[in-house]
Amino acid sequence: MKYVLVTGGVVSGLGKGVTASSIGLLLKACGLRVTSIKIDPYLNTDAGTMSPFEHGEVFVLDDGGEVDLDLGNYERFLDIKLTQDNNITTGKIYQSVIDKERKGVYLGKTVQVVPHITDAIQEWIERVAMVPVDGKEGPADVCVIELGGTIGDIESMPFIEALGQFSYRVGLGNFCLIHVSLVPVINVVGEQKTKPTQHSVRGLRGLGLTPNILACRSSKELDENVKLKLSQFCHVLAENIVTLCDVPNIWHIPLLLRDQKAHESILKVLNLQGIAREPDLHEWTFRTKLCDMLHNPVRIAMVGKYTGLSDSYLSVLKALLHASVACHRKLIVEWVAAGDLEDVTAKKVSTGSRWSSGSRGFGDRGVQGKILAAKYARENRVPFLGICLGMQIAVIEFARSILGLHDANSTEFDPETSNPCVLFMPEGSKTHMGGTMRLGSRRTYFKVPDCKSAKLYGNVSFVDERHRHRYEVNPDMISQFENVVYHLLAGMKLVDVWRLLNCLVIHILLEFSSILSSSLGQENLLLFLRTYSSSVWQLEVFLQNYGHGSQLLPNGINNRKSTVKVYQNGDGFKSCNGSLNGVHSNGNGVHSNGNGNGVHSNGNGVHF
Repeated sequence: MKYVLVTGGVVSGLGKGVTASSIGLLLKACGLRVTSIKIDPYLNTDAGTMSPFEHGEVFVLDDGGEVDLDLGNYERFLDIKLTQDNNITTGKIYQSVIDKERKGVYLGKTVQVVPHITDAIQEWIERVAMVPVDGKEGPADVCVIELGGTIGDIESMPFIEALGQFSYRVGLGNFCLIHVSLVPVINVVGEQKTKPTQHSVRGLRGLGLTPNILACRSSKELDENVKLKLSQFCHVLAENIVTLCDVPNIWHIPLLLRDQKAHESILKVLNLQGIAREPDLHEWTFRTKLCDMLHNPVRIAMVGKYTGLSDSYLSVLKALLHASVACHRKLIVEWVAAGDLEDVTAKKVSTGSRWSSGSRGFGDRGVQGKILAAKYARENRVPFLGICLGMQIAVIEFARSILGLHDANSTEFDPETSNPCVLFMPEGSKTHMGGTMRLGSRRTYFKVPDCKSAKLYGNVSFVDERHRHRYEVNPDMISQFENVVYHLLAGMKLVDVWRLLNCLVIHILLEFSSILSSSLGQENLLLFLRTYSSSVWQLEVFLQNYGHGSQLLPNGINNRKSTVKVYQNGDGFKSCNGSLNGVHSNGNGVHSNGNGNGVHSNGNGVHF
């Protein structure tokens, strides 16, 4: 097993996660199998209880692990499925050591940071690195490890010591250290300053780790004299110093590293030159260039509770970006704080967007604003995607406005409501936080095999998607909704996906969080693509191209055509794809000419 360690210096937020992901992608493009580990030196056992404002979104894995958002970057870049053990925290390490001490594993010895904590860290890394994450048999060739935080942080010291020991244990040729550091440019003189990086590397070497490669973050490409200076004072070969300058989007980073021959430097350190091939990034290059060339915009309104920090919705944004590239549109996100919609001027607020997305969150702050957004989308035929809390909010709004249950609510917000349409799940815990929700990949079955949602997944009978929630739609009230929206129910078990659909407008509610696992070329992106295509008036065209769920080509076009035929009639479309869910639009309404689950609308909205 070969190991690549990525550390950071000078300041936080330099993009170590993207750098580690890009290095992994570059090595994978060289024909190597890659796995990843993220080390977070905080005392929390996982990221599940951390505020999105402080640490960004909580990324959920298939096995239910609530982890750092950087693991989402790893999965999206490398197309792998990680486990909760791929995220190491101080809390996990100390907990494992204390559990061993309580069981008498240490035979009465004094338990100390060195050697017990450091040994536990090394054993964890070696164990997890051997677990395949790409769906193939046997361990990967290279494990990319990212150490969170900044060199010099007191929290990182046990990990620095452990990794220093680890580098000697695995030996030369099996360990490569890449240090990401800042080379600021002083605007007054326009000079690139190397002193911060010099101090950072000096501190790293003083702790027992010597970098093989320097990845320098700067607003522009490093001058040659700056590289020579860094090489001299940091004891790193000049050809092993690469620039991570500002780029239009992060997809450029792997290409930036490739163009500077970073893969050759890594392969040389790891003695893999005779095994790896030249990196093949043709498809990645095409998508990156396509993203930069897109000019025809579509505006998406993101209605949320944590809009002050975009990283709180990182997976949503990435899924939207992937969808925009596939639809050849330029994504423009309009952030709408849900709390702002609760003001007396809420009726005057107009985002000018076609898609409101009610995203995830807990607590009652901004709830009324989200209800207003859902109501606006439903009444004005605006394509709407509600995820988790957004789904629950739309159910509440529907119950109030359509079913006439004016006090309908979630027991999270009103425990005494007489019409609780959203309930606390029985398997949840009200006394303990962290890992007590419905977490991880869960299977959802399609009741109607020929519905549009099933078509998006390749006409399968079920889908496996990731969940993170502790409230669900009241099972006792589902029949009430079904009686009203029988012909609109998409066929998902327990309203996992409940859609209100016509040819021009889509209203999708997700209890699962499919956006967490979206990546370029993955099938589970299709639901987002469908909703996105709706926002640019291309739903039927999308279903025609993607209806059989086949793999996406580099240009975003499906390589197999479905049998859907589309006819324009008035302001809408007519879809003739069978007798079960045919939809006919004439004017502003929708009328079903099938006999299964058609939709009939008259006027500007969907009426029941």
